[in-house]
Amino acid sequence: MATSVHRPTAPLDATPPELIRPGAATALLDAYHPAGDRFLATPHRTLLGSGTAAELPHTARPLTERVGELLDARRRAGEPDPVVMGALPFSPDAPPALAVPRDVRWAPPLRSDPLVSLPVPHTEDPAGWQLREVPAAHEYGALVAAAVARMRAGEFDKVVLARTLELTAPHAPDLSAMLRRLARRDPAGYTFAVPSGPGRTLVGASPELLVSRTAATLTANPLAGSAPRSTDLAEDVRRAAALLESPKDLHEHAVVVDAVRTALAPFCHTLDVPERPTLVRTAAMWHLSTTVTGTLARPATTTALDLALALHPTPAVCGTPTAVARAVIAESEPFDRGAYAGMVGWQNADGDGEWVVTLRCAEAEGTVLRLFAGAGVVAASSPEAETAETDAKFRTFLNAVGATL
Repeated sequence: MATSVHRPTAPLDATPPELIRPGAATALLDAYHPAGDRFLATPHRTLLGSGTAAELPHTARPLTERVGELLDARRRAGEPDPVVMGALPFSPDAPPALAVPRDVRWAPPLRSDPLVSLPVPHTEDPAGWQLREVPAAHEYGALVAAAVARMRAGEFDKVVLARTLELTAPHAPDLSAMLRRLARRDPAGYTFAVPSGPGRTLVGASPELLVSRTAATLTANPLAGSAPRSTDLAEDVRRAAALLESPKDLHEHAVVVDAVRTALAPFCHTLDVPERPTLVRTAAMWHLSTTVTGTLARPATTTALDLALALHPTPAVCGTPTAVARAVIAESEPFDRGAYAGMVGWQNADGDGEWVVTLRCAEAEGTVLRLFAGAGVVAASSPEAETAETDAKFRTFLNAVGATL
């Protein structure tokens, strides 16, 4: 049986004026249901995949081959433009959570929908959450200090160390309402809710595009170097200006951009990498940002997922050198990252798609909600600053569930 795909006939990087109508995007957001749906909102489009027509098998064969064969099989089965949606974990050896939905509906971006400004009432009781830090803040600070000492001794250049918050409620949380609050808090970002494993749902609002591909054009938007926002306007502007001039953050950002350039250059006929970063803001954070664009040398054989896997993991979520940073993460973090710091997104049978870095997220399983936040640690880092940065990043999700750290 063929899947059903309701798609505008416009290019993937544009929305026809006739499709920009109030309520189209928020209707998909409001229609999301955790049992079987996959939702993704980006600055360019909103997608809702319902049901499952086919799941991607987990085998030793290359991931891009399996995805291509799955999409080709769906096309031969009568689906004119099948789409795969879902999440890939941080570890390359862990099973992916990708599938072709039975039905896919598309709409313009949430940021163009005026109804996204309407508030969503909190359905959870903040007093009902039990919070547990893994590791505790002081233990995380000690891990940062140990990593800084090793970097100053010349062992490696950067590592991204993460923390988790485990929130336990008396009842299963309302993931639909949680997703709506996340989307309305940052409608210009990347909001998602997808199955991440048996009985688990990955929910989040990431600020960072890993890579997108539209025909022969690619775009990547690495973020690295961050500062918490302030509710005081003057202080907020001061923090943004300081971030743009911070030697520590500029170095951290340059490391990531260089890695992105190195990974993408072999695929490209042309590649444009700006010399200096700009700023991008979310409701909770300022980030240094560089938008990288390129023209593919072989678009017929290079998919969005090919590009994403070449980039993953960037130093923004792992560190550098990559192998050493992975080892430091494995020996330092007392938990399995799972889908955190992996990627979430979509791709069609022509190879076009968007893959987003899985940040500002949580995995829900039963009555437990596991939040993740990380900070890039370099030789100039301080345990206090990196701990404060993870606290600030946690706030994106804590605000969505009505809890406080």
